[in-house]
Amino acid sequence: MSITLPDVTVVGTLTRDPELRFTGSGKAVVSVSVATNTRKKDPAGNWVDGDTTFLNGNVWDKFAENIAESLSRGDRVIGHGQIKQREFETNAGEKRRVLEVEFDSFGPDLRFATAAPQKAGGGARQKPAEDAWGGDANNDEPDW
Repeated sequence: MSITLPDVTVVGTLTRDPELRFTGSGKAVVSVSVATNTRKKDPAGNWVDGDTTFLNGNVWDKFAENIAESLSRGDRVIGHGQIKQREFETNAGEKRRVLEVEFDSFGPDLRFATAAPQKAGGGARQKPAEDAWGGDANNDEPDW
């Protein structure tokens, strides 16, 4: 029997700089903390902030390194992932459980900022030797 974990979309503000670290096997993981709050109208019709919810989450591999290089405290972000429960033991030997989001998608909220995406780890694009139609991609002359 498989259990589907609940998906969640988080829109909010980073409360601290993303914390990049590496596992013993060298796998990158970045931890993020996002504050999000509801907005509602008061009886006078004015928008007011509601309660704030703080969510912690993780992103893995090269994606984690990209986040650490691109985002910082105070940035507005959007993320999508699955809620997971993690168990750990404190230094005092007490067992604890926390809910975290394993993000599979995470980035700046472009409603509040602009971004100039760059290919991660790439260099200059190489021109193909032949085009999709079987001709020479470097030849600008028509065939007729």
